[in-house]
Amino acid sequence: MRVHPEHSAAPTIVLVISSLAWGLAWLPLKWLEAQGIGGLTLTQVAAGSAGLAILPAAIARREAVRGHAGTLLGIAVLGGYANLSFVLSLVYGDVVRVMVLFYLLPVWGAMGGRLFLGEPLHRLRLAAVGMAVLGAVLILGGPAILARPPGWIDAIAVSSGLAFAANNLVFRASSDLPLVSKSAAMLLGCATMAGLALAAGVQSWSTPGPAVTGYTLAYGLGWLLVTTLATQWGVTHLEAARASVIIILELVAAVVSATLLGVETWTAIKLAGTVLILAAAVMEAVSGVSEGGGVGKVGESG
Repeated sequence: MRVHPEHSAAPTIVLVISSLAWGLAWLPLKWLEAQGIGGLTLTQVAAGSAGLAILPAAIARREAVRGHAGTLLGIAVLGGYANLSFVLSLVYGDVVRVMVLFYLLPVWGAMGGRLFLGEPLHRLRLAAVGMAVLGAVLILGGPAILARPPGWIDAIAVSSGLAFAANNLVFRASSDLPLVSKSAAMLLGCATMAGLALAAGVQSWSTPGPAVTGYTLAYGLGWLLVTTLATQWGVTHLEAARASVIIILELVAAVVSATLLGVETWTAIKLAGTVLILAAAVMEAVSGVSEGGGVGKVGESG
């Protein structure tokens, strides 16, 4: 007797593993940047190689996306920017600060759901939004935020979460399109944006040696591509609310790993902000049970 994924533990296991991988992605990204490859070049090579690897499969399903060019373009722009800004903020910013600001997803999810899907802003969701905003203020320094405004890394970390939330809306509205087609659009959109930024002189082109180039390709074709497809597959076969709770493991993995490796230094105010946003993310996910909503990431979404 054939067991469907929806009736097995496989989607949960896959999503747990892929969420942990996203939360630990800062390790290879920061290591690669330390080897001399700039963030934009790193993103272009990794996302470009991953996108090109699945492009033949996407082309083979071109009939299924006929008439949906606008949707794929939206995914390429929103998902592409979300991934690019996520990578850059992780490469050049404080790991936990970036991940926590990215997890302002409860705010963007609530706003987007209300504006575009007509979802109600009930008390639980409003409480989650309030906790997320307060947590972000604390992470950015609390009262000190008035004396030292957030920097550009903070801005792109927040905008990454906003773009992911918008990308989620497009994904939810195009559930009939092949996973591989949407993934290819997102990855190639990310690589294209990185290339345009390099051409515009935002950052100098990196010319890493063969070894670093090989490591970057391995990250793109291994870590990035496999994690992206695994997350998408897991989310596709799980209830949105359950998937959203599991995906929060990304933030937990980032916080724990950065702390254990001595990368993160904690203060009471930063810890309070992190706890508030983590709690807000859980509340937002739980609120999806009655709404049938979902949250996620790089196509999860992400």
